[in-house]
Order: sequence, then structure tokens, then C-alpha cells
Amino acid sequence: MTHFLKAWILAIGLILTPTAVSAQEALPAAPVVDPAATSGLESADAAAAAEAPASGLDPALYTPMKPTPGIGMPVDGGIDFQEQFSPTGETAHWINNAILIPMMVGVSLLVLGLLFWVVMRFRRGANPEPSKTTHNTFIEIIWTVIPVLILVVIAVPSISLLARQFEPAPEDALTVKVTGYQWYWGYSYPDNGDFEIISNMLSEEEAAARGEPHQLAADNRMVIPVGKPVKLLITAADVIHSFAIPSAWFKLDAVPGRINEKVLQIDREGVYYGQCSELCGARHGFMPITVEVLSQEKFDNWVRANGGTVKGEAAMQEVSAEGRGAEEETSTVVAPEMVPASNSTGATAPAASAPVTQ
Repeated sequence: MTHFLKAWILAIGLILTPTAVSAQEALPAAPVVDPAATSGLESADAAAAAEAPASGLDPALYTPMKPTPGIGMPVDGGIDFQEQFSPTGETAHWINNAILIPMMVGVSLLVLGLLFWVVMRFRRGANPEPSKTTHNTFIEIIWTVIPVLILVVIAVPSISLLARQFEPAPEDALTVKVTGYQWYWGYSYPDNGDFEIISNMLSEEEAAARGEPHQLAADNRMVIPVGKPVKLLITAADVIHSFAIPSAWFKLDAVPGRINEKVLQIDREGVYYGQCSELCGARHGFMPITVEVLSQEKFDNWVRANGGTVKGEAAMQEVSAEGRGAEEETSTVVAPEMVPASNSTGATAPAASAPVTQ
């Protein structure tokens, strides 16, 4: 009771304190904007967006790939997972279908059949005098051993899949840093000059013009080579986000102040869609993920179009630059006898000539 009174006295004191200022009074009033003053700017922006090309990159080097309907995206009336295009996704999809369906159908029907048999076999009409049996060692062994064997069969592929999902990337894997912002994504390529791609959701009209699904299409895509492991370093700049690509069986949280690492590999060229899968604020549902998977040659052209450097070419350029530097140093070396000597007065003496043999 004493603590209750103290709490009420403290609350009343805070209310009556003259320094307690409401948030409405402490913050400056928001400026009132005339809608008529911004209508011209909005129309100008809309016109500029309509006239702008789909990509600001050189079309000779890169043209955004058109998605394939039903591939890398959800489908109408789908009751299964999306079709998988990564090694872990294919294995996980197989485990799900090989375990979930038998468990749902087979075990459920078995239990239902046993229950029906017990109801009919041991009903009052068939057993005027109920059995006094309380233990049956054989039955107890059966209902203990069989579930243990089933769990072992399930655990072996499941643990193998879990371990495979967290294997470290090989040393030669491409590195992409993924950063979640409120509310868009950023993709950095430290192995290719450390340029960054900012990815925002397209409007419904822009997505329809590019033949992409609404609320899944982005203006700039994350691009990776096909069939090769990519080391994703995932973090966030503000709140917790989650980077998820369902058709690649990939999902990893983006946490501020922390870098989470996971390998992504997609074995078919195409466009694959995902979304932020962690509630992150007002526009959480409007920060899609678009991944474009290209051949190595097309990926290198995309890197060049963004002003980046291809890993092999950068090393060759360094070697050639070192070679040119060595050649220039060699060409600037002059023989000592060809350097003119200076006397004490500062006048230059003629260079000594080699003796002439008669």
C-alpha cells in the first residue's frame, strides 16, 4: 500500500511541475504547405519519370532482363513453396515434400484408423466386462522404438541441410554487401570497385510498363553471376530488416551494428523476387528485393556499366601498370660518361669523348 501511495504522489508531482512541457509545445510547428504550390512540381516530376529510360546504364553494356512468368515469383492459387533454383532450396523442398506429406497423410490416417478400431473393438456392446489390463510391455516398446526411428530418419537430412546453409563461402566467391534502410535496399560490390546500387520499389504503372509484378519490382536490381556462390554480408542502417528470396530458400536478418553472412547461389538465369520479411516501420511492405542472375560475361558488362572494375581485369591492369613503370625507369637511366660535368663557377664543361683508336 505504501508503494502504491508513493507512485501516486510522484505522478501528481510530475504533472504539477512547471518544467513539464508537452511534446506539442516543445516541438516547432510543422510548416503548412499549400497543395497548389506543389502540384506543379509533382506534375513535372511525373513527366520527367515518364520520359526517363528504364535504366540509366549504357544499353550496349546492360539491358534489364525481363522476368519469366511463374519463375522466381509467387503464382496465383499456389499451395506449395515456390519452385527452387538453389542447391539448398532444392534439397529443402524435397525434404518438405518427402516428410510433410507422409506425416500429414500417412500418420494421420494411421492414427485415425487405430482410433476407429479401438472405438469399435472395445465398445460397451462388444465388451460387457471391460479388460483389467494395465500394462503391455510389447506395445510400449513398439510405440517408443518406432517414433524414435522415424525421428532419426528425419534428423539425418534435416541436420545436413541446416549445416549446409551455414557453410562459409569459398575464398574466390563474389562479395556483395546488403544494407537495409527505411525503406529501401542498398547493394555494394567491394570486389568490383565498391560501388553501391540503391534499390527502390517501382510504382504500379512503372512495373506494368516493364512487365514485372507490382510491389515486387525495383528500379535497380541486385545482379549476381549464375551458378556461382555469392557471399552476402547483410546489415541494416536503422532498424531490423530481413533479406528474403523465397525461390532460393534464402532468408537472413539485417541487424544494425552487426554483419550477418550467408552464401547465395542461384543456378538459373532470370529475375527473382523477395521482400523484407521483418516488420520495420510504416513502409515495410514497400521495400521489395529484386535479384537478377546473369552469365559471367553479362555480369562483367553490368559491372562496367556501373563504373566498377572486373576482378581479373583489375589485377591485369595493375600488372601492366607495374610493367610500364619498370620500362619507364629503365629508359630514363643515362650512362655516367654522357652526363655533363660542372666546374666551380657553374659553367658546364663539355663531356669527355671516348678516345679514338688509330
